[in-house]
Amino acid sequence: MTQYEFLQDLEAFLLEWDNDEPTVWVHTSGSTGTPKPLQVEKERMKANARLTCQFLGLKKGDTALLCMPLQYIAGKMVVVRSLVAGLKLIPVAPCGHPLKDLKEAPTFAAMIPMQVYNSLQVPEEKHILKNIKHLIIGGGAIDTTLANELKDFPNQVWSTYGMTETLSHIALRRLNGKETSDWYTPFDSVRIRLSEEGTLIIHAPKVCTEELITNDIAEINEEGKFRILGRKDNTINSGGVKIQMEQVESLLREHLSTPIQITASPDAKFGEIVVLLYPKVEDVKGIKAVCEEKLPLYWQPKRYIPVETLPMTGTGKPDRATARLIAKNSVQPL
Repeated sequence: MTQYEFLQDLEAFLLEWDNDEPTVWVHTSGSTGTPKPLQVEKERMKANARLTCQFLGLKKGDTALLCMPLQYIAGKMVVVRSLVAGLKLIPVAPCGHPLKDLKEAPTFAAMIPMQVYNSLQVPEEKHILKNIKHLIIGGGAIDTTLANELKDFPNQVWSTYGMTETLSHIALRRLNGKETSDWYTPFDSVRIRLSEEGTLIIHAPKVCTEELITNDIAEINEEGKFRILGRKDNTINSGGVKIQMEQVESLLREHLSTPIQITASPDAKFGEIVVLLYPKVEDVKGIKAVCEEKLPLYWQPKRYIPVETLPMTGTGKPDRATARLIAKNSVQPL
């Protein structure tokens, strides 16, 4: 997308925001299937924006970087936060290096992990990144390597938890400084509990009319904070053993520099088997060696499939539905 096209998208959203309709259209990210259009209430978007601005202490005149697609809730909410809090918006067309042309750091930025990772590889961009006063990262998992690179940043760096239905995030966790944590802290008006299946249930009356039963398998601690173990629909049932894709990926990323993705394929004997996707330019022998050494036997992939690129959604999340199709349709030998 060009900068001109992005500015046109921004103008179109602002016109939609200013019309007399009480709702706007957004699309889900499509991480587990086809992206779906949803209508969301403007007043609830404003309420969510105020929660974030109050939590972070953003004030009128602060600058905000907009570098996410505007068809998704994350991009729209950056604009709404700017409108609600009087922030100065800096629009940059969504790309892998949104900081490359900036001369100074914005006060606030919302980015996906891929954008943060790319920015860390370029000294000039890393300097800008380190000087963002409030950096929130969402839209995908933050692996151990990336988290380690951020832990000594001088300003606030947060991982977000939320979804389209909660109008962006409803909880944050610190990735740097003394407050670094694996546990998300919900906003004050948000209440959480677990379903019988162990999935997170969210009650956020300011942004959602009804309780939201998620597909995220979670733990809640005594302080009312939570952490996500994975998604219910990302569970592989292999011979009666339940394996969480995200947990396998997280463990492997501690020992691999190669990007990988875990998925599943139907199997006559086990019902499902673990499958690992990797870029075809990489040497699979090294990946196999790490899997055999570091993973429990029942977590180890039964198949390794090379791909041109790992399937990702428009918001930078693993495209789990496409990954399953690749595994199902591949005739790659064991």
